[in-house]
Amino acid sequence: MPAYRPPRIAASEITPEPFFLDRRRFLAAAGGLVLGGAGLAEAAELKASSSRYKVEEALTPEKDVTTYNNFYEFGTGKGDPAANSGGFKPAPWRVKVDGLVGKPREFGLEELLALPLEERTYRMRCVEAWSMVIPWVGFPLASLLDKVEPLGSAKYVAFETVVRPEEMPGQSGYFQPLPWPYREGLRLDEARHPLTILSVGLYGKTLPNQNGAPIRLVVPWKYGFKGIKSIVRISLSETPPPCTWNLAAPDEYGFYANVNPAVDHPRWSQATENRIGEGGFFGSNRRDTLPFNGYADDVAGLYSGMDLRGNF
Repeated sequence: MPAYRPPRIAASEITPEPFFLDRRRFLAAAGGLVLGGAGLAEAAELKASSSRYKVEEALTPEKDVTTYNNFYEFGTGKGDPAANSGGFKPAPWRVKVDGLVGKPREFGLEELLALPLEERTYRMRCVEAWSMVIPWVGFPLASLLDKVEPLGSAKYVAFETVVRPEEMPGQSGYFQPLPWPYREGLRLDEARHPLTILSVGLYGKTLPNQNGAPIRLVVPWKYGFKGIKSIVRISLSETPPPCTWNLAAPDEYGFYANVNPAVDHPRWSQATENRIGEGGFFGSNRRDTLPFNGYADDVAGLYSGMDLRGNF
């Protein structure tokens, strides 16, 4: 009997070790999301490169970032998202990108997690006058838009959150705090700005359900309600898209929602903010709010010639 000889495999068919390891990391991350959605496992580690986009300020404790949230789909209280999101399933997941684009398509979660990820430490300022410093993991929104080739007529980008009342208690019941789906929008130049990212994680791990798993928007010079969570659709248009809070209370929440200490909310001042995790509400953690949340050097040029009181 002739001796057994294993089949020869061409070198070109052998998966390079870095690709093999990245695939293993992706499977671990996706698996963590599945389990995490059922409340059965910790968030999975993400591989991300360091970024020049960071602030030299103390990070908000992870416990505060993941337990003090606004996510009305799980309830209106700050602790409701963490308490009520255990049954939410962030995988499998798909994001549809359409509208005024040359190549509309859907992206699976596995494709999004496989994109080059960066860790960026940004300030986050809520319209309610509290703030945090969060190490996000994500990728520039512009890199996703490039894949669908926006048309010359596209001027705005609209976003929609998932609607799953069976998994999101805040969307069920007779009385609803907001109309669903939650909607947000940016001008195309804002969406393409290098600071604007789609985040898939924080603190080096996949996003917890209460923070917008599996993918959310982060625009650090705008108030936090612009950072729409659990995105399922991104659509480009020629006209400004409807935005949930802007429609619900247009005298309180503008389309632009740029952080501006000189423009107060009708019911409170925006001149100062409470940094969560640094003491009591009236303690030494109270600090001045910075124009554009401290990112004026990067983004003020986007609004040259505009009346930022009228276009708040």
